[in-house]
Amino acid sequence: MAETAASEHHADVIVVGAGPAGSTTAYHLAQAGLDVLLLEKTAFPREKVCGDGLTPRATKQLVAMGIDISEEAGWLRNKGLRIVGGGHRLQLDWPELASYPDYGLVRRRDDFDEQLARQAEKAGARLFERCNVGAPVLDERTGVITGVTAKLGEEKKPVTFHAPVVVAADGNSSRLSLAMGLHRDDKRPMGVAVRTYFTSPRHEDDYLESWLELWDRRGPEDRLLPGYGWIFGMGDGTSNVGLGILNSSSAFKELDWREVLKAWCASMPEEWGYTPENMTGPIRGAALPMAFNRQPHYTRGLLLVGDSGGLVNPFNGEGIAYAMESGQIAAEVITQAHARRTPAQREMALRTYPKVLKETYGGYYTLGRAFVKLIGNPKVMKLATERGLTHPVLMRFTLKLLANLTDPAGGDAMDRVINGLTKVAPRA
Repeated sequence: MAETAASEHHADVIVVGAGPAGSTTAYHLAQAGLDVLLLEKTAFPREKVCGDGLTPRATKQLVAMGIDISEEAGWLRNKGLRIVGGGHRLQLDWPELASYPDYGLVRRRDDFDEQLARQAEKAGARLFERCNVGAPVLDERTGVITGVTAKLGEEKKPVTFHAPVVVAADGNSSRLSLAMGLHRDDKRPMGVAVRTYFTSPRHEDDYLESWLELWDRRGPEDRLLPGYGWIFGMGDGTSNVGLGILNSSSAFKELDWREVLKAWCASMPEEWGYTPENMTGPIRGAALPMAFNRQPHYTRGLLLVGDSGGLVNPFNGEGIAYAMESGQIAAEVITQAHARRTPAQREMALRTYPKVLKETYGGYYTLGRAFVKLIGNPKVMKLATERGLTHPVLMRFTLKLLANLTDPAGGDAMDRVINGLTKVAPRA
């Protein structure tokens, strides 16, 4: 009996958090034959704040996990992005690339996250729901993490889990990272997203919709609000309507963003139904940690994936694709390290993880940080919106840049320019 209990709480890898980053990490590790514990503090299905819109980058990751993304399985496909601003509306299809599909998807987050977690379970990961992880267990001599303590189930039974490698996939606040001394870098950009759902005739839409200007039309004069808005048809009778704001804006701490969302919705055409009586849930908000705002991504046996490592794209606020991609990268590194013969060799392999992340995203995120500073100026944003949307070719380039959708080799001239910029930018 004691041996069974011991093995139940021991594994090759512990993954803390079963969001997109954690479940993707656990899936790929289990597929490679490793024994994985996936610890989730809540029970599925559970709510998360998100736009629910997935770009082709995220779609590619779902395909790699073997998820059934057919319309029959409840996924709504989209063809591209509709941009509204400066008195213009421009509809842009996702680019046709060898590296990514030419469509995105929409799925509610409560259901989406559970699908990924169950797929990790099917691959062999051991999922513990209602498992609230507390402190790291450290080797007294080296300070290396060797496990975590947790409270399990509704009765909050104390449990200790052990593994030679631990992955922090516990989101923006990442208590596990903090307990290991890893704090956020306040110099890196941070965003906030707020959203709600409305019953609406616009629930079926082939395009994700992004509004580059938010207007409050309730006063004697129209007022331009900082940030950008979105409208995603969910295909189920509802629309996800939300907005994002960057901390580079002077209004970041001044405004009540739930009130800003209400004001923006009140300015919409009445027939769309974005009115309080049609709201199907409360307005919820969440932080968007961007551009590697917590580092190092590996230290003393702990790897950071997704929001815990600040992997949200500063150009567009997209987090799910990078959560899943970093999970896949972490799994590959851990799998290779697991096959090494000595602790020193395993450590050498694990230390490549931050290097791979910087090679993959470092230059692009540096460009993104510059972009964030630029559009934090309302005059720059207004000028870019008014002038840019009249140039479809320029906006196609912008879509590729903002969504990070290029072919690394053999792409078109736009791809070569974007890839060249990311290569020469510092990989910080």
